[in-house]
Amino acid sequence: MQTSTITVAVLDPVDSRDIEIASDDVEWQAFRGSGAGGQKRNKTASAVRITHKPTGITIRYESERSQQQNLRAAKALLASRLQQQAQASAQATQHAARKDQVGTGMRGDKRRTIRVRDDQVTDHLIGKKMSVQRYLRGELELLNPTD
Repeated sequence: MQTSTITVAVLDPVDSRDIEIASDDVEWQAFRGSGAGGQKRNKTASAVRITHKPTGITIRYESERSQQQNLRAAKALLASRLQQQAQASAQATQHAARKDQVGTGMRGDKRRTIRVRDDQVTDHLIGKKMSVQRYLRGELELLNPTD
């Protein structure tokens, strides 16, 4: 006789969609870049710092020569970080839902035992038994052991 324990979880699919950033949610500043680069770098405000107000994420970008290029690159990086944050949140929610449904997977977490040989299904949560045939037909109301 083989005894096994299985776990089953029913989860909604994770929705991956593009993040839209409203212009009112972003505040940006231009400043002079730091580091090597000569006289032009020290005189022009080509570096940018953008802050996403709802999340507080701040991106500083100064790799490109012009302010507009740095701003575009910083916005792309912000969108990427917001996407990562949304995915992490969705995964955490999904993980919590899965853990709630599955439990630890140990024998003590069992919900029902189906014994075909004895024509018996035992619901361990409430301690009632029913016929395997009725269970397979979908009649999930629990019966008394005498039925």
